[in-house]
Amino acid sequence: MTIRFLTAGDSHGEALVGIVEGIPAGVRLDERAIQRELARRRKAYGRSSRQKLEEDDVSLFGGLWKGRTTGAPIGILLPNRARTVQGKTGGALGTVPRPGHADLAGALKYGFDEIPPVSERASARSTTMRVAIGAIAKACLKPLGVETIGHVLSIGDVAAPRGELSPRELRVRAEKSPVYCAHAPSSRKMVREIQQGKSEGNSLGGSVEVIATGLFPGIGSHVEWDRRLDGRLAGAMMSIHSVKAVEVGDGFSTHRSRGIDAQDAMTLKRGRIVRATNHAGGIEGGMTNGEDVVVRLYAKPIPTAARRAPTFDLKTLAATDSPYVRSDICVIPVLAVIAESVAAWEIARAIMEKLGGDTIGDTIAARDRVVESIASRLKR
Repeated sequence: MTIRFLTAGDSHGEALVGIVEGIPAGVRLDERAIQRELARRRKAYGRSSRQKLEEDDVSLFGGLWKGRTTGAPIGILLPNRARTVQGKTGGALGTVPRPGHADLAGALKYGFDEIPPVSERASARSTTMRVAIGAIAKACLKPLGVETIGHVLSIGDVAAPRGELSPRELRVRAEKSPVYCAHAPSSRKMVREIQQGKSEGNSLGGSVEVIATGLFPGIGSHVEWDRRLDGRLAGAMMSIHSVKAVEVGDGFSTHRSRGIDAQDAMTLKRGRIVRATNHAGGIEGGMTNGEDVVVRLYAKPIPTAARRAPTFDLKTLAATDSPYVRSDICVIPVLAVIAESVAAWEIARAIMEKLGGDTIGDTIAARDRVVESIASRLKR
């Protein structure tokens, strides 16, 4: 069994639309829970003035009966309050492509003479729907005891120290921060970094981490390249706007290690596998190994900023500066929310492929059988 989704809609069109298929019947799904996730995305520090306009009033239609999924496709509607492209002040509304955006490549690929047909669909506004869809995946994962937690590691030149907090403590502390950083002193410095970037006319990049807990061994597979969970997670994360690099576990540091120093040694204690480290980020050979799955994302500064970049006009071919559109200063806090949702979707998809089930009760029963089988093999 597999789950999938499709989306439609433009940044300043009437609405964003999503259809989710394959969620088993019996999953409790509340529009208010989706609304809370969308609010986390909208209220992150460093956003543009548009976030004060949008309310992201989500509507679900189909696939639900008395607050639970029926197994049928679920429709999602997210109206755009900023609906009229022509009503925007400035922006890439003409024929001048912005460096770093999809403008030029999209116009050349699809044969457009203007930028809006590309920029409207390529806009990061589409991540609103991915968060809503991720909230449905989280509802599916919750009865299975699986959770994803995203938090900010760095913004600009400010990096939070790596701590030893539990994932749940990370969640609690990150939610108290305007930039979703669990280290309070670093959080305050990140806010100042964003303020400085705004005063300079610059945007800022940074990094986030997503941790998935509650996973049993064997999700994903080694038997074909496209079934490896690390590859699937990395691909999904790279599909998020501005993300330019993805690290699973300690991938950016273990390449300098020697032999077994880069591996996570195992001992068996009372039928339980114990590891002192998690360099692999919970994935070995493309499959979960029972440890927390850890993925880190590194995003560039968004290309739209008050400081203009050299470009040219597609119509006249004359040199000019890139147009300025109302924009975020820093998307890293919101990236933590988006990546958390994207990870939830990809993990839910892999779990459903392994366990199946027309109802969530069937899926839970299949999970229990797998966990019991593994436990029995580890007992003396």
